[in-house]
Amino acid sequence: MLNSPRTVSDVMTHTVVAVGREAPFKEIVALMGQWKVSALPVLEGEGRVVGVVSEADLLPKEEFRDSDPSRFDQLRRLSDLAKAGAVAAGEVMSSPAVTVHPDATLAQAARIMAQRHIKRLPVVDVQGLLQGVVSRSDLLKVFLRTDEELADEVRRTVVAVLFPDGGATVAVEGGVVTLGGTIREKGLVPVAARLARAVEGVVDVRVDLAGPGRTPPR
Repeated sequence: MLNSPRTVSDVMTHTVVAVGREAPFKEIVALMGQWKVSALPVLEGEGRVVGVVSEADLLPKEEFRDSDPSRFDQLRRLSDLAKAGAVAAGEVMSSPAVTVHPDATLAQAARIMAQRHIKRLPVVDVQGLLQGVVSRSDLLKVFLRTDEELADEVRRTVVAVLFPDGGATVAVEGGVVTLGGTIREKGLVPVAARLARAVEGVVDVRVDLAGPGRTPPR
C-alpha cells in the first residue's frame, strides 16, 4: 500500500455470502458454518439489503426450547419468541440493517461496530445495493503495513509539510513512530504528533523534537 487506506472500500471484502428473505433457517445455519461467518445480509430485488441475520438472531430458537417464557421481560419475550418460531430469513432477521457506505472512513466504521456491538457491516451504495462486507478483522488490516511504509507516509504527509527545512527525522519500529531532530517552530509539535497518529496503521507516536539552540531529549 503506497498510501493509507482511508475508507471502507480499501479494506472491505467484495465477495459476500448473502441470502434472500425466503432462505430456510437450516440453510442459514449451514451457510454460516460453511463460510465461517457470524452474520449474513438479507437481500431482495436486485441486491438491496433489507436486513441482517446473525447468530444472535438464530439463538432464540434454541434458547426457548425448554425455557419458561414467563422468566423473560415482556419486550424481550415478544421479540425473541417471534424469532424462536421463525423458519425463514425474513422472519428472523434484524431490520433495518445497520450498514455503511464504501466512502466511510475506517474510524466511522469502527465506531458503528462498537456502538452497535456488531462484528460485520454490509457495505451498500446510495441505492442500498450490496457492494461488500467489512468486518473487524478487515479494519485491523491497516496494522499490517510495514514500518517502511509508515515512515515514508509520515515523511511525505507530515514532516515535509510542517518542517520543510529538513530538521525533523522519522523513525518507525513496530508501528510506533518517533519524531526527532531540531525544528524552528516548536508550536507545531502537537500538530505533528496528531497528524502522525492519524496515519492509518500507526500504533503510537513518540516526540523527541527540540527547538533551535537545544538538543533533542535522549
